[in-house]
Amino acid sequence: MFTGIVTDVGEVLDLKQEGDLRARIGTRYAVEGIDIGASIACDGVCLTVIDRGRGAGGRGWFDVQISAETVSKTAIGRNGWATGQRLNLERALRVGDELGGHIVSGHVDGVAEVVGLRAEGGSLRVALRAPEDLARFIAPKGSVALNGTSLTVNEVEGRDFGVNLIPHTREVTTWGDVALGDAVNLEVDTMARYVARLREWG
Repeated sequence: MFTGIVTDVGEVLDLKQEGDLRARIGTRYAVEGIDIGASIACDGVCLTVIDRGRGAGGRGWFDVQISAETVSKTAIGRNGWATGQRLNLERALRVGDELGGHIVSGHVDGVAEVVGLRAEGGSLRVALRAPEDLARFIAPKGSVALNGTSLTVNEVEGRDFGVNLIPHTREVTTWGDVALGDAVNLEVDTMARYVARLREWG
């Protein structure tokens, strides 16, 4: 489980197709403390560490394998990861960790598209379009995880919804690079799923 609070911005160092896609991701994490088999959310996608070490200059890295199913269901398949690409990273929750965002599973529900950008004071208002089957789970003042970042929904109109990015969020995540047309990993709030299911049963 995760919280949607990004704790590092990693970089794709290498990509290899070995049946599944294998990615090497540079990180500022102390890799000696990352167990093989540990889960790390990479742009909101929960991936399993299969190797880790240090490269030239002592820079830490970890390797993950990404199945064809994961590629097809996430923005990895829409945008295609590339060497040098920056990724929002979050290590899995441990007992006693502060829950600063909301409960995030790292299982991406679908891919949203950035359809609007507007400066609003010091913040950036981002409009996104959700897939049709996920729109009903997104509500004003509810939570969503977008590329692994826990954000509050401002408004909803049909499939479109908006979030606000404060300067701090843009500085410490990849959201400073956002552009129109970007494909974004979307995970809806688990509680919203339960509420929708209860209504169906009601």
